[in-house]
Amino acid sequence: MNEENIVERVCLLAIMKKEPEETFLDIQKMLVDTGMFEMKECKEVFKALKKEQYLTDDSLTMKGVMEAQLAEKMFKQ
Repeated sequence: MNEENIVERVCLLAIMKKEPEETFLDIQKMLVDTGMFEMKECKEVFKALKKEQYLTDDSLTMKGVMEAQLAEKMFKQ
């Protein structure tokens, strides 16, 4: 993942920080509510993250966790 993929990093970070009872759909709705993008775009980002093996059907992969942690550090700077 390169530095330009801020949207993907935000999504990964949101998934990492989600509550146990929250689903991917809950996270997508929350991200759409921020005005970051439309639901269709959000679903496309999640689909791409799955294809790139950052996500499984219901959680982050180890690759996703590592990228989300990097995103968290990046946003804290």
